[in-house]
Amino acid sequence: MMPVHSSLCRVLFLCTGNYYRSRFAEVLFNTFAREQGLHWEASSRGLAIELGIHNVGPISAHAVQRLESIGIVIDTDIRFPLQVSEADLAQSDLIVALNESEHRPLLAKRYPFWLDRTEYWHIDDLDAALPEDALARIEREVKSLLEHLSHNDHESFRTCRNDDGS
Repeated sequence: MMPVHSSLCRVLFLCTGNYYRSRFAEVLFNTFAREQGLHWEASSRGLAIELGIHNVGPISAHAVQRLESIGIVIDTDIRFPLQVSEADLAQSDLIVALNESEHRPLLAKRYPFWLDRTEYWHIDDLDAALPEDALARIEREVKSLLEHLSHNDHESFRTCRNDDGS
């Protein structure tokens, strides 16, 4: 995973455990954004990583398999899931929660200030959607987001915040 640099705009993908959906979106977004030369970089966090008690390893095997099937190789030293913090939210130029019905209540309870500052997608977790369906939907959403950002990249880049507040 690439570090977040102050010269890039930041998108933060949120899911419950930061293990499956948000991690897939992060890696996919960063790969495509670099290929397109966009001034955007993604990170991902979980809203309630303590709920991922059955998660094994740093990232879902479903996410890794889908990424590999489209030619994206995951670093062998990939990090484990991380809990979102207020600082993560504040440092992001765009926040995307992967499932509104699941994540809006978690944001309302834990980070209410960010509730209406978040874009919501509608991607179900493994208990409600097959991995091939959910990951294909994430891929379409990421591509759509990148298309939007590519048309607005120059304007967006001017409005992204830098670490020095400028």
